[in-house]
Amino acid sequence: MAVNDILNAGVQGFEFARQSAEQAAADINKATLDQQSEQQVAQQRQLQGASSNEGVTAPVGQPPRLDEAVVDLKVAEFNAKANAQTIRTADEVLGTLIDIKV
Repeated sequence: MAVNDILNAGVQGFEFARQSAEQAAADINKATLDQQSEQQVAQQRQLQGASSNEGVTAPVGQPPRLDEAVVDLKVAEFNAKANAQTIRTADEVLGTLIDIKV
């Protein structure tokens, strides 16, 4: 495998890790906002004297789970570190090859 191919694989992997981290961060944000909204609704119901089950509607879509989003963010971090090391190694190999040929 050529050094250029390894470098490209590292860059593509790093880009995928970046996108995964962005998605996980967005999911964490959404899950946090959803939890805050649910807590506010529960507090409003308590103030109005309604039971906690009255007027509950089913969620339209499956909301992101906070625990899964945090794990996804950590996985993206490890992927980014691994791909950064791949890029670093490809750079060192390329530098060594240039030094040998010059």
